[in-house]
Amino acid sequence: MTSKILHRPPSVSDTERPVPRWAMRLAYALPLLLLPACLWRLPFAVHFTMGQEAQEGSLPAYWLSIPYVLGLSVLTEVVAILTIGLVRGWGETAPAWIPFIGGRRVRPMAAVVPAVLGGLILTFLFTAVPLGGGRDLTLYGAVDSIGYSNGAWEALATVCVTPIAAWGPITIALAIAYYRRRTAVAG
Repeated sequence: MTSKILHRPPSVSDTERPVPRWAMRLAYALPLLLLPACLWRLPFAVHFTMGQEAQEGSLPAYWLSIPYVLGLSVLTEVVAILTIGLVRGWGETAPAWIPFIGGRRVRPMAAVVPAVLGGLILTFLFTAVPLGGGRDLTLYGAVDSIGYSNGAWEALATVCVTPIAAWGPITIALAIAYYRRRTAVAG
């Protein structure tokens, strides 16, 4: 008797060639990996700083912060879910309901180039190198590290936000696996 506790991955019969098990699992895990960061962000919409030491007047008005934070969280999850297309049949043949391209084969580079470029951008956006003295080196230059009112808030922030740094490399790895699978010579 098979255990019903663990979810079975969906069938890969809708792809031209078999998808590596690691790629399938990683693609489906990505939205869940990013979910804590999206949930962590939500209280900031209503100016609850989650223990961060914010300067006075640094928070935008509610009419701006609420749609921005909610939109950013939803957009993050939507893009992560779109990454699943790199391991499913709808990433090889456009769904019929899409105007103009519906039902046509997706050229491998039409999926790989945006995925790799997006992965590189995400890697640079979410990578910070600690310089010491409370400063980090980021895409924007050397910036002050965020201070927290106590260690518990800092630990919670680390647990929730750190996995987002893996988003870019995971997307690049999935794009490479997609390219290899789609351009492999049959034989």
